[in-house]
Parts: sequence; C-alpha cells; structure tokens
Amino acid sequence: MQASLHSDIFGDGPPLVLLHGWGMNGKVFSPLQQALSKYKVHCVDLPGFGLSPAIAGDLDAWVDALMAMAPADAVWAGWSLGGLVATRAAQRHPQRLAGLITIASSPCFMAREQEAWPGIAPKVLAQFEAELQQDLPRTIERFLAIQAMGSDSAREDIKRIKELVLSRPLPQASALAQGLSMLELVDLRPGLATMDLPWLRIWGRLDGLVPRRMMGQLPSNSSTEDKVLAKASHAPFISHGDEFVHCVTDWLDRLYSDKESG
Repeated sequence: MQASLHSDIFGDGPPLVLLHGWGMNGKVFSPLQQALSKYKVHCVDLPGFGLSPAIAGDLDAWVDALMAMAPADAVWAGWSLGGLVATRAAQRHPQRLAGLITIASSPCFMAREQEAWPGIAPKVLAQFEAELQQDLPRTIERFLAIQAMGSDSAREDIKRIKELVLSRPLPQASALAQGLSMLELVDLRPGLATMDLPWLRIWGRLDGLVPRRMMGQLPSNSSTEDKVLAKASHAPFISHGDEFVHCVTDWLDRLYSDKESG
C-alpha cells in the first residue's frame, strides 16, 4: 500500500488544493494562510518533497497519489511544476475538480524552437541534471535563487523563499530527477483545447522561466482567464502577495457565485 502524501490544511470553506514547484514544498505557501482562510486550503508536499514520501513512476503516478488524498470538487492551484501536475489532473479527472489555477506555469516547459514555443532552454535543464549528481543542496539553493530574479524585491524574496522551503527536509534526489524529467519531456498542449473547466492563468511579466508570451499560444475561451502581474517574476505570491491574493480571491468568488446562481 502506497504511503499518503503530507498536506497542511487550514481555513474553512470551499476546498482549494495548492501544489508547489520543483525543489520546493508546501511551506512556501504559508504566507497566504491568513489571506486564504475563507477556503479550506490543502498545501500538499509533492511526492519526495518536504514531508511526503517519494513514489515511483511518471506524472500520472503523481496525479494518482494526489487524487487518492485530495478533496472532491476542489479548485486545484499549481505553481510552476505544480501547475503542470494540476493541469494533468484537470485533463484526466475533470469531474473531480471545480476549477484550475496555474501560477507562472506552462503545459510544456521546454522551449521548442521549431514550433517557436517559448520556455526553458534545454541546456539549462541539462545543467541542473548534471549538478544534481554532484551537489544536491547547492543545486537546490541555486534554483531557489532563480525564482525571484527580475523582481524589484528579489533579494528579500529569495531570502523569504529559502527560509520557508529549507524549514523542511531537502527533496529526495529521485523526486528531483522525476520533476526535471517532467519539465523536460511532458507536453500537455494537445489536450488543452478540449478542457472546459474554469481556468485562471496567472503570469509574472518579468518571469524568465515561464515567458508570458506563451499566453497568446494557449487556447482561450469563455472558461479561461489570464492575469499578468506587471512587476512580478516567477514567484508572484511571494513578491506581490496582496496583488496575487486579490487576483485569486476575486476569481474564486466569481466562480462560486456563478455556481450558486447556476
């Protein structure tokens, strides 16, 4: 029997699942606790990160593990790699989700030059893969520092992210390798056009990892909404917390208002 994933739960109201990015854990969302207290928030440590055990398998195996412990009819919000996981959950189990929020995330993280698809250069991910084999703690610290690059408050943001994330055990090497493989190989774009869940996409205009220009290449319909935070980079909920919370709660309030009136 597979061990269950760790989740910090706070607040009271409609369920909201928060999924962190590569190299992180659920503690990175703790600054949002008071602002999101009118929702029952589940801050999950992804497999092999923070206090969650590692599991074998690919992206779908992670989704299966999350589905086994997540509340029904929840909005899933994923940051960076967490957004990839949440998007896959929405594709496979649309009846279990009330909505999807992706934060500085992409359905295909690797840049595809032939398709003019913006993303992370292959050499960057290859460098992280090589460094993982040599010095895991240093690789994590370096990646944490990248999160806030471009933000006006980058130095303070990086310090805050490190304090939050490093309050829990470092990720397991196997989980980091799984996550890098997902960032490198997974392409969820073919299934996006048929998704009809309410979907909020939050971008940082200064984000160097997930360029906002991909926004124009994603399907857009009455169920999708894009919000660009003008001065944010890859960690908008850290650098621009008030603006981020307003964006999310406004969307959630409208989502649940529509549900009640419908």
